Amino acid sequence: MKLKDFKSVKDRRVFIEKKLSLSLDNIGSFTIDEAKATSRNCENMIGAAQIPLGIAGPIKIKNLPAGEAGLKLKIKNYYVPLATTEGALIASVNRGCKAITESGGASVFVEEVGTTRGPVFKTEGLRQSLEFKTWLDQHFNDLNHQSKKTSSHINLRKIDTRVVGKYVYVRFYFDTEEAMGMNMVTIATTSINQFIESETGVRCLSVAGNFDIDKKPAWLNIISGRGRRVWAEAVIPQKVLKETLKTTATSIYDVWLGKCLLGSAISGSLGFNAHFANMISALFLATGQDLAHIVEGSAGITTTELIDSNLYISVYLPSLMVGTIGGGTTLATQKESLSILGIKGEKGDTDKLAKICAGVVLAGELSLLASLSEGSLAKAHAHLAQGKLLK
Repeated sequence: MKLKDFKSVKDRRVFIEKKLSLSLDNIGSFTIDEAKATSRNCENMIGAAQIPLGIAGPIKIKNLPAGEAGLKLKIKNYYVPLATTEGALIASVNRGCKAITESGGASVFVEEVGTTRGPVFKTEGLRQSLEFKTWLDQHFNDLNHQSKKTSSHINLRKIDTRVVGKYVYVRFYFDTEEAMGMNMVTIATTSINQFIESETGVRCLSVAGNFDIDKKPAWLNIISGRGRRVWAEAVIPQKVLKETLKTTATSIYDVWLGKCLLGSAISGSLGFNAHFANMISALFLATGQDLAHIVEGSAGITTTELIDSNLYISVYLPSLMVGTIGGGTTLATQKESLSILGIKGEKGDTDKLAKICAGVVLAGELSLLASLSEGSLAKAHAHLAQGKLLK
């Protein structure tokens, strides 16, 4: 028999156990709704992989709404669920949350860019390619109409086109409301492509031509954005730097300049930051996000500046792909993690999640840069991840 022939998770697991002479008791112990998971989230399911989940915070976040810059900031404290197997990570983020909260909080702002899908078309030559580009611009409303036929929760925001000889790359940006929306935009783009082919005769080679650019590192996502752009900033006073972070503003600034800026530059890095991926992956795991989108989320920029003896620190996440409905957010433990953040998949919740993510990334960046500046990184990992303290 083949794996697809088994109808239950247990039968499939037993088959593997017998085939490989193994015991998979821990993999077989889970609280996930088997029927929902196998139909929506995981094919050939045999169980679940458990990841330790911890809490960081509270972190004070000052929500800066659009159009109200500097006015009546909405302030809230969040306890943030983080799932990881890396010892010392949550302790470090927790310290950063404490420092930020003691400093009055992080100011955050989010801007929706849109979930992208980027098909590639092939024409008969450069003339037809250029004519095709013009046709796309002139028929935007028709293309949006086609997308809306596939879902009442999708809206085409804009298109971006690049011509390379006979190849035409089109980047569609969609508003997918509270869903991250990759499945939605793939279905919508397929419908649009079929309409384009019938109207123009230009053939679509692939619904995904890497102009998306989906789950891959690229400057296009940093420059043009994808999903949501998010910013967070805080000013850390000298007292907090000394008592909580055990360092100084100058020391952190020097490490940031040498590591995040110059070190990233000479390495050709797409991320000018200390470790965005650590916080993003832990929050994504906890809240049911698509883990492959850590790639885009980690490509961001951290900045610091000295303000007398105080430290200004900010993070910019130009390509954060998150959602609060659908996908892994429907799993029971992930829904509970979202509930810790006060998120139910209602209107505006995905923006909230993006802002919390930026705040947590800021906390993680601050804490690691502080640790590097005072030389305690190895000691912290030895103590927390290995159970002993280096002397």
